[in-house]
Amino acid sequence: MAAGALSIVASAQTITPEVLSTLKQSYEGNAADRARQSVVSNGSFKKMAQRPVVNTNADNTYFSVDIRSTGITDQQSSGRCWMFTGLNVLRNKAMKKMGNSGFQFSHIYLFFYDQLEKSNLFLQGIIDTRNEDIDSHKVQWFMQNPLSDGGTYTGVADLVSKYGLVPSDVQPETWASNNTNEIDGHLKRKLREIAINLREQAEAGKTESQLQEYKVEQLKTIYQMLVFAYGEPVQEFLWAPRDSKGKPLSELKKYTPMQFYKEWCAEAGDLQKDYIMLMNDPSRPYNKVYEIDMDRHVHEGHNWLYLNLDIKDLAPLAIASLQDSTQMYFSCDVGKFLDTKKGLLDIQAWDYNSLLGTTFGMNKKQRIQTRDSGSSHAMTLMAVDLDEKGNPIKWKVENSWGATSGHNGYLIMTNEWFNEYMFRVVVNKKYIPKKILKLTEQKPILLPAWDPMFMEEK
Repeated sequence: MAAGALSIVASAQTITPEVLSTLKQSYEGNAADRARQSVVSNGSFKKMAQRPVVNTNADNTYFSVDIRSTGITDQQSSGRCWMFTGLNVLRNKAMKKMGNSGFQFSHIYLFFYDQLEKSNLFLQGIIDTRNEDIDSHKVQWFMQNPLSDGGTYTGVADLVSKYGLVPSDVQPETWASNNTNEIDGHLKRKLREIAINLREQAEAGKTESQLQEYKVEQLKTIYQMLVFAYGEPVQEFLWAPRDSKGKPLSELKKYTPMQFYKEWCAEAGDLQKDYIMLMNDPSRPYNKVYEIDMDRHVHEGHNWLYLNLDIKDLAPLAIASLQDSTQMYFSCDVGKFLDTKKGLLDIQAWDYNSLLGTTFGMNKKQRIQTRDSGSSHAMTLMAVDLDEKGNPIKWKVENSWGATSGHNGYLIMTNEWFNEYMFRVVVNKKYIPKKILKLTEQKPILLPAWDPMFMEEK
C-alpha cells in the first residue's frame, strides 16, 4: 500500500473503504486458512480445540493428600454454590462427630433467611441513599442488584451465626428452591417497587423513622412471598443421628436451629473470627487487606474482607489445611478450560491458538483488569497431590452439581490451572503463619461494590 494510503488508514476513526481494503488483504485464504474455516464454522469451538492427548498426570485420580468425601450435593438450577460449599465444609466435621455418613444440612432453611436479609439490606441501602440523585452510581448499583441467590463465605458465616442450622430431612428442598430464577425475578420487581416508593416518600418529606416503618411493613410482603416459595423456617424440631442403614444412633432430642448448630458444629470454631479469606488477585498489591463496600448478606454483618497474597504464599496454607484433614471453601473461574465429562480443569487440554490462528496472551492480572476472568463458582477444596519435594501437582474439589457431573461429582485441576484461575480460599487461622497473620491487622482498603473482583459465587 502506498504511503498516502497508509496515512489515511492510520488516521481513520471508522472502517473506511481504505481500512476495509487493508483488512481484506490481510486474509491470505490459503489452504491452511480454508481448512481452519471449514473446522471453525461447522462445530463446537471447544470440541474442535480439544487436544487428542491430555495431561495424563492430571487425568490420574490418585492424590497424596485426600480427605474423605462427605457425598456429592446438588444445587440444581440455583445460584447457591457458596452456601452448599460452606455447609459441605461444616458437614464434614459434623458427620465425623455424629457417625452419620449420609447427613446433609438443609440449604433451604438458611436460604430463606439469606433472601430476607438481602431484601432488608437493599431497602436499607435505598433509605441511606435517599438524598442522592437516582442516577448516581451507588443508587443505580442498588437498583441493578436488589437481590441475588449468589454469595460468598462471609454470608455463610454471618447467616449461620445468626440463624443456626437444621438437618435436610427437617426442612427439605422445594421446586422453587431448586429453580430460583422465577421467584427471584418477582422478588426483584417487588423490591424495586418498594424502593421507588421509599424515595418518593423521602422526597415528600417523610422522616427516617417513617421510612423505616414503611420498610418493615413492606418486608411483610417479601416474607410472605418467601414462605410461599420456600416454606416457613422451622423453629423447633426433634432429631437423632442415624447410621448408614437408617437406624437411630441415639434418642430423639428437641433442638432449636441454633442449638443444633452449636452441638454438631462446635469443632468448626467461630466462623466469623477463626477464618480468613485469602485472595490471589495480581491486579492489586499483595499483602494488603481489602474490603468490598456494601457486599454482605446481613445488614449488621460483615462486608466481604480478604487478604491478597501471592500464589506462592497462598498455596502452602491450603496444603497445610488439607494435611490436617480440614477441607476449605474455595472459589475459581470454573468455566475456563473445563472438561465437564472428565471433570478436568486443564489449560493444556485445549489448543484455541491453532484453531483460531492467533494467540491469547493475557496474564491473570490482565484478565482481571479487562473482566475476562473472575471468580464465578465456589466448591470444597478436599485434596492435593504433591511431588517428592512437596510441590502441588494437581488439586481436587467437591462440587455441588450432582454426582453425575464431572468425575463422579468432583473436579480435578492441574496446578497450572489452579495458579491461573483460582481466586479465593478460606483458611482457619491456625494454619496461617504469624508473619502472614500479622498482615490482617492493617486497615482494610475499601473498594466499591462494582469493583471487577466483586462477583458472587453461583
